[in-house]
Amino acid sequence: MNHKWVFLFLMLAGIVLLSGCWSKKELTDLALVAALGIDKNEEGRYVGTFQIVNPGNVTGGMQGGGGGQGPAISVYSTTGDNLVEVSRRASTKISRRMYYAHTNLVIISDKLAKEEGITNIFDAFDRDPEFRITAKVVIAHDAKAADIVKTLTAVDKIPANKVIKTLKFTERRWGAHINNNIQDVINSLVSPGKEPVLTGFRLNGNFKEGKKMENIQQSALEATLQADGLAVFKEGKLIDWLQGETARGAVWILDKIKATGVNINWKKEEEAIAYEVVRQKTKVSANMKNGRPNISIHVRAEGNIGEVTVPVDLTDPRVLLNIEKALEKEIKKEIQDAIQRAQKDKSDIFGFGEAVHRSEPEAWKQLKHDWNDSHFPELKVDVTVDAFVRRTGLRNKPYLSDMENNQ
Repeated sequence: MNHKWVFLFLMLAGIVLLSGCWSKKELTDLALVAALGIDKNEEGRYVGTFQIVNPGNVTGGMQGGGGGQGPAISVYSTTGDNLVEVSRRASTKISRRMYYAHTNLVIISDKLAKEEGITNIFDAFDRDPEFRITAKVVIAHDAKAADIVKTLTAVDKIPANKVIKTLKFTERRWGAHINNNIQDVINSLVSPGKEPVLTGFRLNGNFKEGKKMENIQQSALEATLQADGLAVFKEGKLIDWLQGETARGAVWILDKIKATGVNINWKKEEEAIAYEVVRQKTKVSANMKNGRPNISIHVRAEGNIGEVTVPVDLTDPRVLLNIEKALEKEIKKEIQDAIQRAQKDKSDIFGFGEAVHRSEPEAWKQLKHDWNDSHFPELKVDVTVDAFVRRTGLRNKPYLSDMENNQ
């Protein structure tokens, strides 16, 4: 009997302690922010552009357009002396509370990144418990961040999702871009041995037409968003852009190549053999020689033959060996080009300084103060590449060989 009274007392005590739904948030009272674009106007004030999800136009309907009659998003812009003021000023235009828990994309204009830098931007994000530091960060290349935020996309209803998915897909398939979030950027900013590097996004076409519903109601869009280049930073400011194979060389060093395609020349034919990388591993080590830091980079790549446009016998081990040597030479060239470009910019985007810090902490105390300006540009870097052909596809001997024999 006593046990029953004790149990009843505990239940009553628990009811008293329960606070109920004190922190509930009704969906009808929230404005879901999918993306935030950051620019600066002529007066030197921040311009924040908010991509707000229209829930009624997202659900249902065809995959390429809104579920309702209007677009899947609405866009609002406000100004302020800092990002907190920008966010609070949005209350003068939006009838709902700004909700940042689903904000997965931050877009910064290249003009702002060049002139002022990005050092002061991320404090508000890092301090806000609602804002996710896993949100992706990209740079608007030759465009305003607002124009990127306003552009409607056809396949993905919410443009922020299109940018994020493109960023992930191009990193996984092409290898010349990097999928970085707020935490990655902050870590690079506070590290004395590594500078940030971010993917750029370009707006192709007519940006005025891109924000209209008609843009996604036709097969050929008037405006599209495209990943374009890697933004190189120094002391928080944008100083250069890496493009093409040079950008991929930087990604090789950063050990972020998941898959890519490497073309090599064969028998005086340019880019005659396409090699598909399926896995790779890059190791960066540092040591001191004669009081000077030295970096060693070792890349191991494995892949398959994807395409051949010249007659070549892939059953011959000597041929495969020569192909592997040509691949090693090409990958090494991309890496060396990226290093030379970064040394010219005096920006250690590869984290070589961090490697020196790990292996030679005492020496790093003397080097870190003028690493980018003095030591990094003169750094000796040894690059070693091992490339292996694992498969040649369904055909070892291309039909081009048969055509050549029949002539």
